Amino acid sequence: MRKKTLIDSFNYAVSGIIIALKTEKNMRIHYLIAIGVIILSLFFDFSRTEFLLLLFAISLVVVAEMVNTALERVIDLITQDYHPLARLVKDVAAGAVLIAAINSIIVGYLLFFDRLNSSTDILFSKIRGSPIHLTFVALLVVILVTIGLKAKFYKGRGTHFQGGTVSGHAAISFCIATIIVFLAKNMLVTTLVYSLAILVGESRIEGKIHTFMEVLLGAILGTIVGILVFQIIG
Repeated sequence: MRKKTLIDSFNYAVSGIIIALKTEKNMRIHYLIAIGVIILSLFFDFSRTEFLLLLFAISLVVVAEMVNTALERVIDLITQDYHPLARLVKDVAAGAVLIAAINSIIVGYLLFFDRLNSSTDILFSKIRGSPIHLTFVALLVVILVTIGLKAKFYKGRGTHFQGGTVSGHAAISFCIATIIVFLAKNMLVTTLVYSLAILVGESRIEGKIHTFMEVLLGAILGTIVGILVFQIIG
C-alpha cells in the first residue's frame, strides 16, 4: 500500500471541504456569508487583532459545521434505527454549531456596529487598510472562490486538490502577480512576475493536471480579484 504523502493529505482535506459544500445546505450558507464578511472587512479600518478575531469566528463556525456533518454521517453509517444515544450525539453536535454561530454574530456585532453607526457612507470610502491586509484578503477570496467553483463544477477527473474546473495554482499565482504589479509599479517587475505566473500555469498543463481552459479560467479569476481589491476598491 502506497505511503500517504503530504499532497495526499491536502487532497483528502480539500475533498472533505468540497464534499461538505456539495452535500450540506448549511455549509453553503456559512461559506457564502464568510466570503461576504471577508470582502466587507475591506471597507473598515480593522486592526490586526480585530481582523484575526473575525477570521477565528468565521473559522469556528465552519469547523463546527463540518464536525457536525462528520458525526451525523458516522452515526448514520453505524445505525439506521432510532437510538437515544445517537440522537444525543447529533443534538450535542448541533448545539456546538449553534454556539459557534452565536459567537460569530456577537463578534460581528461588536466589530461592525460602531463603524456602521458612525458613518452611513463608509462603504463608499477608500479602504484604510494596509497593503498586507489587502493582499491577504485578495488571496483568501481567490482561494474561497476557487474551492466554491471546484465544488460546483467538479466532474470527477483527478482530485479536488489536483484538478477541477478552475486551476487554483494559476488563480493564486496570477493574483499574486497582479498584487506585485500594483505595489511595485515597474514594467520590468510586471514582466517578470507575470512570466513566473505563466510558467506556473504552463506546468499544470504539461503535467496534465489541468486543461488550457482550466488554467486560463484560473488566471482570469486571480487577475480580476487582484484588480478589484487593489484598483477599484483600494
